[in-house]
Amino acid sequence: MLVFANSNQPWNSSFPTVYHLPKCRTQSDVKQIHGRLITTGLIENTSFTTKLILSFCSSPRLPLVQFARYLFFSRHARRTRNPPFDPFLWNAVIKSFSHGDDPEGAIEMFNLMIENGVCVDKFSVSLVLKACSRIGLMKEGMQIHGFARKCGVGSDVFVQNCLMKLYLRCGCVEFARQVFDRMPARDSVSFNSMIDGYVKCGMVNAARELFDGMPVGLKNLISWNSMINGYAQSEDGLEDACDLFEKMPERNPVSWNLMIHGCAKCEKIEIARALFNLMPERDVISWTNMIDGYAKLGRLDIARVWFDKMPKRDVISCNSMMAGYLQYGCEKEVLKLFHDMLSCTKLSPDDTTLSIALSAVGQLGCIDEGLAIHSHVVENRFSLGGKLGVALIDMYSKCGNIHNAMWVFDDVKEKQVDHWNAMIGGFSIQGLGNLAFELFMKMETCSIEPDDITFIGVLKACSHSGLVKEGILCFELMRKVHKVEPKLQHYGCMVDILSRAGYIEEAMKFVEKMPIEPNDVVWRTLLSACKNHENFKMGELVAKHLIRLDPCNSSAYVLLSNIYASDGMWDNVTNIRVAMKENDLKKLPGCSWIELDGVIHEFFSGDKPCLQVGEIFSTLNKSYALATPLLAKKLRSVWKMTIMN
Repeated sequence: MLVFANSNQPWNSSFPTVYHLPKCRTQSDVKQIHGRLITTGLIENTSFTTKLILSFCSSPRLPLVQFARYLFFSRHARRTRNPPFDPFLWNAVIKSFSHGDDPEGAIEMFNLMIENGVCVDKFSVSLVLKACSRIGLMKEGMQIHGFARKCGVGSDVFVQNCLMKLYLRCGCVEFARQVFDRMPARDSVSFNSMIDGYVKCGMVNAARELFDGMPVGLKNLISWNSMINGYAQSEDGLEDACDLFEKMPERNPVSWNLMIHGCAKCEKIEIARALFNLMPERDVISWTNMIDGYAKLGRLDIARVWFDKMPKRDVISCNSMMAGYLQYGCEKEVLKLFHDMLSCTKLSPDDTTLSIALSAVGQLGCIDEGLAIHSHVVENRFSLGGKLGVALIDMYSKCGNIHNAMWVFDDVKEKQVDHWNAMIGGFSIQGLGNLAFELFMKMETCSIEPDDITFIGVLKACSHSGLVKEGILCFELMRKVHKVEPKLQHYGCMVDILSRAGYIEEAMKFVEKMPIEPNDVVWRTLLSACKNHENFKMGELVAKHLIRLDPCNSSAYVLLSNIYASDGMWDNVTNIRVAMKENDLKKLPGCSWIELDGVIHEFFSGDKPCLQVGEIFSTLNKSYALATPLLAKKLRSVWKMTIMN
């Protein structure tokens, strides 16, 4: 709180106000400053308010910036002079928009500037181009490009660099190159921007050509690092990246980190480790790159050793370790690390942290943990408009709470296609095919363009619910209306839809006409349907083809054995079991989970280590006694299959 009392200065002196300006932080402080300006009459002092605007415009504190804008619009924006006055103050306020919280406000201010007859200079144009670049306003940027040429500032190297960045940001590499080629003079920023643009678009050869033709005096660390980054993205370019790295006249931590990241990404982890050891100065990014590299290779124990050795951690390093655990099915370790992060460190989880934790919850099915994370999201006012909202919908769907998933979906104000996909996938998981199909049709009315993942979700939902006509319609809409090229997963879903519904012959014909070579999953889907619908003749043909295709997978042997058993061909069953033993193949046991008092219990077929096994048998026996004879028979049958070796 600011205090202006006990000052020896005259009551209307500006000194107390100026003295307290650096201490101004909050909205309450701003109100006191405003009151002081009014009571002393300083608000009428143009020179003083100008100084105040310039001081507050560059502040990182939003209340101060907003007050600066208020002063400008109320005291300066409507002043007219002849000739037009200096745009310096206008530019300062435009910068507060273009570099701040409201880039679109910079465009509005630029228009107001022109309407008021203020002289536009190169800084005005560059600032508004920066705003267009930040939010991808290509059309408005092109209009400003034309205006700059008419005003005579379009040939300025600073303005043209901003134009290049705008076009590159919007993905128009050709337009950016035209601006670059027509520049009367270029500096290092011009070359570096164009090289970086080529690299981000995957045009590494074009970037190298420009880099090689760049004057030696203009090459700097940014130029070299951009090229290394381009080459290090793929294993084919890693050797070129190493060659450039060796030739660099000087290196900084970014150079080393790019090389380490590239080697780790291309699974050259030992080279990455050697580079790490040679680094003259390591930072948190260096450590994170190594952790990420080991984690993605599945060497989680080594990744955790590196993580524990880190002198200083940040949120990204925690996210890398958690993502590694999640990728390789260590969901409990994900949640343990998440809780350690909340309780033992001063780090605050970000959207990515929470999304990873929610994915782990969804895999484990521990709804109480998911509810706790959702509460954290609400309390800390995280936006659900991005991947976090998607993760919440997915988590609730996998945990069986479809109502909460729908509530989250409805609560998202600006839904992206990923939110729709997650909700459709949730309906699919719960067997609510009709709702999934209805939501898909609603996407059309909301002008949301579906992608390939949308159609996978709808087709799976149709398959699980027996909606054959709807599935075929969806597949045709995908190809003919939305022009989405079907992938192997889409074809696999169609085979599943037809075969589950008993259309085995049609499914087989569909497989034969597929433009993509069917994989083992497609054949296994067809084989399961043959068994379920007792089409033993075709099932035998499919099973033998599947065994030839994937001889190390036990499922085809098991299904073929079951087909022979169903048809009473016991000699063939024996032959299949002998073949499995010779190939050292074992049937993977079935597995189920249940959450009790916040603890996840895991059960495998043939597994009896549970301490409560006696209580479980006792409870089941009581259930048999209360059940109807037919239900009791079914329960016993299921339970015998579960405990048999």
